[in-house]
Amino acid sequence: MTEKTITFDRFIRIAGAILLVGAILLLINYLSSVLLPFVVAWFFAYLLYPMVKFCDRKFHLPRALSIILTLILVIAVISGIVYLIIPPMIEQFEKLGQLAEDYLRKSAGIASIPAAVTEWFVQNQNDIEDFFRSDTFTDGLKTVMPGVFSVIGQTYSVIVSIIASFITLLYMFFILLDYEYLTENWIRIFPKKVRPFWEELMVDVERELNNYIRGQGLVALCMGVLFCIGFTIIDFPMAIGLGIMIGIMDLVPYLHTFALIPTVLLALLKSADTGQNFWIILIMALAVFLIVQLICDMIVTPKVMGKAMGLNPAILLLSLSVWGALLGFIGLIIALPLTTLLIAYYQRYVTKEGENDLPEENSSE
Repeated sequence: MTEKTITFDRFIRIAGAILLVGAILLLINYLSSVLLPFVVAWFFAYLLYPMVKFCDRKFHLPRALSIILTLILVIAVISGIVYLIIPPMIEQFEKLGQLAEDYLRKSAGIASIPAAVTEWFVQNQNDIEDFFRSDTFTDGLKTVMPGVFSVIGQTYSVIVSIIASFITLLYMFFILLDYEYLTENWIRIFPKKVRPFWEELMVDVERELNNYIRGQGLVALCMGVLFCIGFTIIDFPMAIGLGIMIGIMDLVPYLHTFALIPTVLLALLKSADTGQNFWIILIMALAVFLIVQLICDMIVTPKVMGKAMGLNPAILLLSLSVWGALLGFIGLIIALPLTTLLIAYYQRYVTKEGENDLPEENSSE
């Protein structure tokens, strides 16, 4: 086997390629805020394309009308889920506020809280005026003002996010309008001699992404059902709605942990409403969380995602830990498909297992 000598010309070409890749990565990082809506739009277009194609074939509609019909159906489904979860939760929190107000009235012997607050202000008017003239208030105001400007900045960020959402929706519409043309001709941006590599890469990415979406969707469904059953067994408020919400949140791995916040508030509500011990209710709810999480982590996720992604359960859990530590929340999302791709390309280009199998088959013949 002859070894290739590294000539000066070859060295310059390798260095130039490395610099070009570095420059492209820096440019992508610099334009990330602009590119993000486009990437998100392409991802949603990829998810919605089968429904758009179904509308094309079933109803023989123009592509634009098929896209609009698909968006209406998706929005209707999301609205139905929101209607199933949000209004009952708001009702429960209003009930919690009413119970807290009744408790304050009974414990403090106050007939009307607004009237008591007004009376307190009248009785302490001089002290309040002295406080506003004092240096303590001035120093506190200086401390608080940066936080006020921070809130204003966050409000601006929310407005920008809303505008970016509309831009993403427009991107998605136009991508779906010419989806076939874009997916078939994007390869032309690369030189002809490297197109086979990029074609193979995109085929692998699409395959692993399909497997990941199906697998994670099944895991989220199992988790939602288990939480519905667990909360129903302990007679927890909003058992079905909370279970559905947790299942939807688990479409992004481990996002469902944020559901602990409404769980604590609902446990407090049940305690105030029924007179049961708050800690017993909370411990029972946390036990449901712990049991369902153990079932999903030890049985459901390794079996479903391991089969879908072709990974050993130990490698699967390790990949979630490593990518989560490296990239945080985003790492948990891309961990499984990215690990599968890295293993596949390591076997193809480093260990070259596919190439080594061919001579053995030919020799046996």
